[in-house]
Amino acid sequence: MKNMRWMVISLIGLATVINYIDRNALAVMWPAVSRDIGADKADYALLVTTFMIAYAFGQSAFGKIFDVIGTRMGFAVSILFWSLSIGLHSLVRSLGLLALLRVTLGVSEAGNWPGAAKANALWFPQKERALAQGIFNAGASLGAIVSAPLVALLFTGFGWRTTFLLIGILGFLWLVPWLFFYRADPDAHPWLSQAERDHILGRNDAQADVRPQGYAPGWTQMLRHRQSWAIILSRFFLDPVWWLFVSWLPIYLAETFGFDVQQIGLFAWVPFVGAMAGSLTGGWLSGALIARGRTVNFARKIAITTGCVIMLPPLLLTMHAAAPLQAVLLIAAILFGFQMAINNIQTLPADYYGGGTVGSLAGLGGTAAVAGTLITTWLVPVMTVHSYAPIFALAAALVPLSLLCIWLLGGRIAPLSPPTHI
Repeated sequence: MKNMRWMVISLIGLATVINYIDRNALAVMWPAVSRDIGADKADYALLVTTFMIAYAFGQSAFGKIFDVIGTRMGFAVSILFWSLSIGLHSLVRSLGLLALLRVTLGVSEAGNWPGAAKANALWFPQKERALAQGIFNAGASLGAIVSAPLVALLFTGFGWRTTFLLIGILGFLWLVPWLFFYRADPDAHPWLSQAERDHILGRNDAQADVRPQGYAPGWTQMLRHRQSWAIILSRFFLDPVWWLFVSWLPIYLAETFGFDVQQIGLFAWVPFVGAMAGSLTGGWLSGALIARGRTVNFARKIAITTGCVIMLPPLLLTMHAAAPLQAVLLIAAILFGFQMAINNIQTLPADYYGGGTVGSLAGLGGTAAVAGTLITTWLVPVMTVHSYAPIFALAAALVPLSLLCIWLLGGRIAPLSPPTHI
């Protein structure tokens, strides 16, 4: 097959669409679910916290799992268990069972991100990784776009229990093409042409930065590099902005503008159009700069900085948004900038390390992202008693902190070598 690498990243992007449909379904249908099981806003915050703690554990665990059992089976295990988990939401009749299923969903869905980072490192040369990551991240945005109207439509026709069951089937359907097409990694895939294999490994490009095949340290040695901490801390500060809107946008629309499930379905997808455009723009910008002779260091940092600068004004303006259309358009601009930045941050593990470490570092970065998100989640019910303006102000303060981590700790973005003194 020609362009096998793009088939692989497209399938991972599709898995991410399913991932976001599954995780967002509860938020979209929360007014109905909460009424039937007798829950309130504080219970929802508890469920988000439960999911995120499990997600944090799953990021680090699956990062290591992918490095051990490989990309093919890692994705199969992850999506199998998260599809079972979301389907079983249809049986929920108490808050306790719902919390347990959010744990299993969180652990298993977390595998998608370190898995994507590892696949990106394996299947793409350095100059194409940001675009490939953009395609993958666009899947998250597309999933958020389609989840609200799709879930609202299914809810209207079948109710929330059957809706959970129907969306759970999507993951099982995805497994069929994945196991069929992903026979092996690129070094052994039987359908990969020698020309594409040489392209992936950078053998056809005299100017390409050779990927660091040899240096793949364990966790302890990896954490002795400040570049690892640049990724971990930048995600700790920046990811809560994304999760603020993924987890709370339907609730924000319901509480601020009095929306019901159908109205949420009409509006909640709009911001993620901006996110999808930001994913692709961030990947294109970084790759275009490298193609024009700029270093990977310059290209990644420019894209990350541009994304962070774009985020700040609309975050501050959202504090005073008076109409739902104004609010969702401002949030679309925020998420455009966020995805420009995070798309390039997520390529950094592959820029610094060899394949045996990429999944582990991506997983640790994801765990740090969840840790920061948990703090935001706990603060939302407290800070939004009268309006959501205080939590938007907090989100605006986190953006420059993340950017400083990249510039102060990231050093030159290039393959690392083992330290001379351990």
